[in-house]
Amino acid sequence: MTKILLMYITDVSGHRSAALAIEKGLKELSPDVQIMSINAFKYTNPISERIVNRIYTAVIKKTPKLWDYMYDNPRVKRSLEKLKEFVHRNNSPKLQRLFDKFQPDLVVCTQAFPCGMVADFKKWSGSKLPLVGVLTDFVPHAYWIYDTVNYYFTPADLVSKRLMERGVPAKKINAFGIPFDPAFNHPVYVNTVKEKLHLDPHMKTILIMGGGQGLGPIKTIVKSLEKVRQPLQEIIVCGTNKRLYRQLKRKTRRSRHRISLWGYVNNINELMAVSDLIVTKPGGITTAEALSKGLPMIIIKPLPGQEMSNTQFLINEHAAIKLDRATDIHRTIEDLLANPEKLAALTKAATTIGKPDAALDIARFILAQTAR
Repeated sequence: MTKILLMYITDVSGHRSAALAIEKGLKELSPDVQIMSINAFKYTNPISERIVNRIYTAVIKKTPKLWDYMYDNPRVKRSLEKLKEFVHRNNSPKLQRLFDKFQPDLVVCTQAFPCGMVADFKKWSGSKLPLVGVLTDFVPHAYWIYDTVNYYFTPADLVSKRLMERGVPAKKINAFGIPFDPAFNHPVYVNTVKEKLHLDPHMKTILIMGGGQGLGPIKTIVKSLEKVRQPLQEIIVCGTNKRLYRQLKRKTRRSRHRISLWGYVNNINELMAVSDLIVTKPGGITTAEALSKGLPMIIIKPLPGQEMSNTQFLINEHAAIKLDRATDIHRTIEDLLANPEKLAALTKAATTIGKPDAALDIARFILAQTAR
């Protein structure tokens, strides 16, 4: 029986979502495959994991410029090299016990930390265990690069090219896309969904969301959109942000636009399918999902690091618009509504670079390697 070990970090993250998507893809193609999916950081360093997650969250929220300096900085990477080697060597016995117990045929990592940990383990132990790195953002930072990684799966050809520029052989790289739940691609009956959401089937629809936690300047966005005089309707997803939901429920009662307001939802695929444009944070999984639906994005003041890199990729591919201030969004929307050819061009670009079958393509490749 084929055994696949999936490794990610952080229980609520795009990395875990990507691992779950690959797991679903594997099960769909080969129901008998045995899969273990673990938070590698929690498994090897349970105390440090909680501390590091808190520090990371604090840095991103309070001092984003510090994260911008640290992210993919060669000087920072060199200064951390000895610490990284110490951590990896310290974790090697735990990895050995894990591999001895589960005996995987192949390891898949959706984040650079476990990928590097397993890669160094292979180098020091002489293990030939196949190792795959799955990039979930549109930037191949240096923490991914190891000679003992057998294959890399990237979001796009441009990312593959940048990996090659960092010395990774082309034969190790496949631009399959960022994996997301294969169920996301199930057919959606647009008119039925619009009727369920009490939306006008003929009116342009904007989807506004800030990830599962409802982050970002959503209130400011909604307020700015009140200045748009053309026909328009909005789907607003607040996620787990109950305070935001309550505030918007009061404020949107007298909106000039038709508004469908939601808290945490499990039908993002439907909401994207009935929308013409999305205003959101450019996380890797959300971006991949939107592109799979041919849905152009408006991104407001992305965070340094991954978000900025993802935004720059989308802008270069003409599939997104970046704004520095949420208060300006009404001007952008008015321009797109007044010039539908601009919106059509954004939609075409998004459709062109979307990879809706990423999870299944990755799963198919993995199973082919284990069948050898």
